[in-house]
Amino acid sequence: MADDFHGPSIGPSVAEILDSHAGGTGSPTKTAARVADAIAARGADGTWLSTVPRERLIAAAEEIESRPGARTLPLYGVPFGVKDSIDVAGHPTTLSCPDYSYTASVTAPAVQRLLDAGALYVGKTNLDQFATGLNGTRTPYPVPRSVYGNEMISGGSSSGSAVAVALGQVPFAVATDTAGSGRVPAALNGVVGFKPSRGLISTVGLVPACKSLDCLSVMAGSIDDVDRVLDIMIGTDDDDPWSRERGPRYCGAPIRIGLPQESELEFFGDHEMRRAHLGFRAQLARANTVVDVSLKPFLAAGSLLYQGPWVAERLVEFADFLAAQPESIHPVVREILQSGHRYSAVDAFAALQKLQELKAVVARLWKQMDVLVLPTIGTTFTVEQVLAAPIDCNTMLGHYTHFGNLLDLLGAAVPLGVTSDGRPYSAMVLGPALSDDTVLQLAAQILDEPRAAASAPDLPSVTTTTVAAEERS
Repeated sequence: MADDFHGPSIGPSVAEILDSHAGGTGSPTKTAARVADAIAARGADGTWLSTVPRERLIAAAEEIESRPGARTLPLYGVPFGVKDSIDVAGHPTTLSCPDYSYTASVTAPAVQRLLDAGALYVGKTNLDQFATGLNGTRTPYPVPRSVYGNEMISGGSSSGSAVAVALGQVPFAVATDTAGSGRVPAALNGVVGFKPSRGLISTVGLVPACKSLDCLSVMAGSIDDVDRVLDIMIGTDDDDPWSRERGPRYCGAPIRIGLPQESELEFFGDHEMRRAHLGFRAQLARANTVVDVSLKPFLAAGSLLYQGPWVAERLVEFADFLAAQPESIHPVVREILQSGHRYSAVDAFAALQKLQELKAVVARLWKQMDVLVLPTIGTTFTVEQVLAAPIDCNTMLGHYTHFGNLLDLLGAAVPLGVTSDGRPYSAMVLGPALSDDTVLQLAAQILDEPRAAASAPDLPSVTTTTVAAEERS
C-alpha cells in the first residue's frame, strides 16, 4: 500500500467527467477502467470493503452507454461509492461487521436515484462498525488513514467515503451523518462533506444507527459536485416518516454569520489548529456581517447524545445481535451499545424535555444569524492515539458536530488548507433546518467557487448584532 500521500489528490469533477463523455475524449467505459485501475493500485488500504470487479464495472458502464438518451442523463457514467451501511441490490451490506453481513435485495431509494441518473456504482466504502464512531479505527478490516499521512486517522464513521474522494478515485461518495460522520472524515481528508437537513434525502435502505437522527450525506471535491448530486438525491419518500420538502433557495441577501467568542472555542491544546482557525475567522469577519453568538446551548445539546439516552436508540436495531453474538462486535462498539441498557424511560423523557428547552434557546439565536461558523474539528489524532484512548479521542472529534442533528441543523465541512505543521483544518458552516442552499452558498464563497443563486425576493440586510445576554446563558 502506498503511504506517501500528503493531502488530497482530487480527481476530475462531475462536470469534467460529463464534459469528457460528451466531447468524446472520454467515455463511461474509459472512466470505469480508470477507476478500477486506481483502486487496484492502492491495494487493501481500508478504503473499500467491496468493489464491483473490473470486468463487471466496465460492463455496467457499457450498459449505461447503451441506454436510450443516455448522454442527456445528469450523471452519465459518473462513478461513485456508497457507505457500507446503505443497501445496493445484489451487493453485501456489512456495516463493517462480517457476521452481520447480508446481501441486499432492494437498492436504497436515494442510491437508486443516482443509478437512474446514469451514475456508475463502484462499490461499498469502509466505516466505523455499525456507524458508531467518528475516527475510522473501529473496523475489523484494514484501518484507513488520512491522505495527509503521518498515521493520521481518516475520521469516521464514513471513513472510506472521504478517502475515496480525497484519493481521486471517485468524484463523490454517499455517506451518512448521525453525529458528525459525514463531516469529521471530510475535515481530516481535505474534502467537502455536506450533511443536508434531515429528511431531504430518504433514509430507507439505510441500516440505522439512531433512526431519529440519521441522515444520508455527500462527500465531494467541490460544492458544484455536491449541488449536482443533491439535485438528484433529494426527494420526498412516503416510506420515510422523516421525509420533508426542500427549503427555499438562497435569495441573494447578505448572509449573517454567527461567530462565538474565541474563549468558547476548544482546540484541546492544539495551538496550530487554533491559530489556523482564528486566522480564517478574521478573514471571514472582514468581508461579511458577523453576529456575536454563544456556543453554550449548542454544546449543551451535544452533550446529550452520548451522555444521554440517545445511545440507547442504537439498541433498537442492534440489541438482538448484541445479545446473540457479542463477540462479533468490535470491543469499543460493543461497550457503547451495552451502555445503552442503563437508561430508563424516565431518562429519555428528561433528556427530551431538556433538548426542547435548548431548541427554544437556539431558535431565538437563528433570528439574528443565518449561519453559524465553527471549526469542524478542534484537533487531529494518530491511529495509535485513538487506539490508546478510543472514547476520549472520539468525544473530542465530535465536540462541534454532536449537536447538529439533535438540534435539527444542517452542515457543510469546508476544507481550508493545512496548519503550519502540515495537518488539515476545516470550517463547518451550520444552518437551521431547510436553509441548505444558504449554507452551500456561503461554503462556495469560502472556497471561491462560482455558484448561480436562484432568483428570489430580496431580504433586508442586517448589520452586526450582539446576542442578548439572556440568550447567551
